[in-house]
Amino acid sequence: MKAVFLAPSYPPEMQEYTRGLAEIGVDVYGVGDTPRGALPEKVRGHLADYLQVPRILEEDDVVARVTAWLKGRAVDRVLANWEVLVLTAARLRERFGVPGMTVDTVNGFRDKQLMKERVAAAGLRVPHAFRVKTVTEARAAAERIGYPLILKPISGAGSADTYKVEDDAALEPTLAKMLHVGEASCEEFIDGEEFTFDTVCIDGRPAFANVCQYLPKPLVARTNEWISPVIVTVRNLDQAKLAGGIGLGRKVLTALGMGDGFTHMEWFRKPNGEVVFGEIGCRPGGAHLVDQMNYTCDIDLFREWARAVCFGEFRAPTVRKYNAAIIFKRAIGQGRITRVDGLREFLRRYRDYVVEEKLLPIGAPRRNWKHTLVSDGYILLRHPDWDRACELAMEAATDITMYAE
Repeated sequence: MKAVFLAPSYPPEMQEYTRGLAEIGVDVYGVGDTPRGALPEKVRGHLADYLQVPRILEEDDVVARVTAWLKGRAVDRVLANWEVLVLTAARLRERFGVPGMTVDTVNGFRDKQLMKERVAAAGLRVPHAFRVKTVTEARAAAERIGYPLILKPISGAGSADTYKVEDDAALEPTLAKMLHVGEASCEEFIDGEEFTFDTVCIDGRPAFANVCQYLPKPLVARTNEWISPVIVTVRNLDQAKLAGGIGLGRKVLTALGMGDGFTHMEWFRKPNGEVVFGEIGCRPGGAHLVDQMNYTCDIDLFREWARAVCFGEFRAPTVRKYNAAIIFKRAIGQGRITRVDGLREFLRRYRDYVVEEKLLPIGAPRRNWKHTLVSDGYILLRHPDWDRACELAMEAATDITMYAE
């Protein structure tokens, strides 16, 4: 089995997927813009060959260079797990005639308006939305939808450039912030709890499924620097509160023609119990979500993903043992990290439940919290009891404080 894998070393979590492919016996042909000599040693050891391209996000150029590079050689798969490259991978699959989702299918996961149209066509509840390309179109869409509403990029990822707009007075400054976006989705604001539905699929059917809850809602966390965002995987999926969202997620996979690989979906549960589709990507969730799912079941989803997309198999047990919570910290102040209060005491009390602590070290420069959910580092813990896992997460969120100057 020979597989082209786009961006095998960046973002850093891609290194684990490269490992997963190699560990199941796949010859990995990496393509990226990282110089060969700058590839981490562990990545180089997992690659059968590597093509450095000038810019990995220049789709037409990458397709042309990979086509020339592989002339006279056959490959069996073309894969990508980075949101911005899933369409490039689909184009290469069509070029080489290898199995996997087509450009049209992947567009349904990448273009948020097309996504909603296809999901709605299957009779599923989606936010009312319009594609807008100009300020005039956005104003017209806002009038039709009403306030509050959400503005976000058509092809964005996560909560970047996503804004809640309360009224006409807030619309104009928000539109000014989004002029660089190009195309946006103007959509109904859904008030409810926010969850994920994550899968590793084989032929569109989940071989592995997961649900997380966001605490607080992502949009709230993205607009308040003082908040330490928390995401918790749910150990017990067999509960009435989640049944509607899980059922919705499975129907969305069918509506969009999902094939093999990871999916990451977000959905809402309104106070009246109605479930509403948010959005979905045909790639894994970021910000260490796959690590959380691994800790939930004590498995290696990087390897199982590789097995699923290459051989149509999933061998790991799917028994859910823990609720795994990740707490992202944001330092107070600007500049370099000067101290961390409360961490030593927290670890002394709860060391048995903490599986990772990766806060920035003293002296490291602060990260831009608006550009990365990981912010200034994180703590990952797990516990078999839901309430206790959430209590520990909230304690880490409130009692551990980082400072910078």
